[in-house]
Amino acid sequence: MKHTLKTAALLAGAVVIAGPAHAETLRDALEAAYRTNPTLEGARAGQRATDESVPIQKSSARPKLETTGQYIEYVKSSSTSFIAPKRSLNGSLNLSVPIYSGGAVKNGIKAAETRVQAGEAGLRGTESSVFSQVVAAYMDVIRTEALVALAKNQVKVLTVNLKSTSDRFEIGDLTRTDVAQSQSRLSSAQSDLESAQSNLIAARENYIAVVGKAPDNLEAPPPLPGMPDSVDEAVKTALSDNPDLVAAREQARAAGYDIKAAGAGRLPTVSLFTSGTYNDYLGSLKSDQPGVSFPQVSTAVQAGVQLSLPLYQGGRPAAQQRQAQARASQALEQEVGAERSVISQVRSAYASWQAAQAIIASSEESIKAASLSLEGVKAENSVGNRTILDILNAEQELVQARAQLVTARRNAYVAGFSLLAAMGHAEARDLGLGDDGPLYDPAVYYDRVKNKISDWAHDPDPVAQSTRTVDIPAAGAEIPPALESQADTSGK
Repeated sequence: MKHTLKTAALLAGAVVIAGPAHAETLRDALEAAYRTNPTLEGARAGQRATDESVPIQKSSARPKLETTGQYIEYVKSSSTSFIAPKRSLNGSLNLSVPIYSGGAVKNGIKAAETRVQAGEAGLRGTESSVFSQVVAAYMDVIRTEALVALAKNQVKVLTVNLKSTSDRFEIGDLTRTDVAQSQSRLSSAQSDLESAQSNLIAARENYIAVVGKAPDNLEAPPPLPGMPDSVDEAVKTALSDNPDLVAAREQARAAGYDIKAAGAGRLPTVSLFTSGTYNDYLGSLKSDQPGVSFPQVSTAVQAGVQLSLPLYQGGRPAAQQRQAQARASQALEQEVGAERSVISQVRSAYASWQAAQAIIASSEESIKAASLSLEGVKAENSVGNRTILDILNAEQELVQARAQLVTARRNAYVAGFSLLAAMGHAEARDLGLGDDGPLYDPAVYYDRVKNKISDWAHDPDPVAQSTRTVDIPAAGAEIPPALESQADTSGK
């Protein structure tokens, strides 16, 4: 399955859906989160820190050059010394070049490079996770706005119904019980409206926290393309592409290199070295014997090969290797655990998606039936065959069916996107993002630093890249007038 091309259509439709002015699409929300979400920005910074482990490991294979300097005042010379300088200036320059380290450096570099690959896969997983949160927050706002509209409409309908019931009671057509039943349902509907408005405020605040801006007249999302035909197909794709599973596999592979690096602690090391020294007594080197003088400056240069063969280290190398083996075993188990988790996520998301699709179909049928039932009950009530309570119950059934449909549509979309994320097909490149600028490529930073050798090539001090939300006004529970008119069913 060409998942990149298929899934890119997920957001492509968002730009062609006609909508009211200043409407916000799912693409807009995902783009905003991609550029400003602190979780994602933090993960990118963490990956850059992981990248630096490669040049750190490589530095162990490079030459080391150091110099030292001393100025000495000989306050009191030895009584047995025939040469008594009063002061001296000393300097040395030392160069060492590692030749062989038992494989510690080589395997350390391989482990670091493998962990970079694991980190990049983990960054992909963070993208998917953040995008899943954005989709859920986006759909939660749409759902709760619709539920508020339904609740407001229900209050309006029951208010009219109570007035009608009261009028009919005044002329003796209905009883006080009918009025009480209408009043009870209206009070309950008003409570439901308050609860729905509270939930809407919470949904909008969660949207602000995830996306970084307030929701603005959200459009319905485009259909989810590239969905698997079966759960087995979804699992097969996830086992190959899920970024968290890929990261766990790379971490296990890196742990294998750690075992080899730890075992190198008992092997010999070889290095080349050279050093030079300079001593200047600053004219203070004098002899006690008259007429005898000494050179005031001396220099020396040495070069050679150094072999270091550890014979006994108190069991440290073996303990380090066993420790690395235990951590490698842990990484292997974590890989299996990640695989189990991915399989569970895929199967659960697929089941939720399928169930929500079925609920949508049944809810649509339920709405049709409840609408017809309400019309019939009203007609029968007009000729005395139905009570006010029958009308109230029929209205309640219709409202519940519409609320169930709204919730099922939200659940189906969120579950479908979660399924794509678990399959590894819900990242920025898969979704065709990039309208607001180039996508973040972790390889750019890695390629820049992996071979750096300068001790002074540091970057500027960091500043936060994500946006703050402290200046965004608190969310309210108002809904667009269009939603209220759409919820005005009047039993139709």
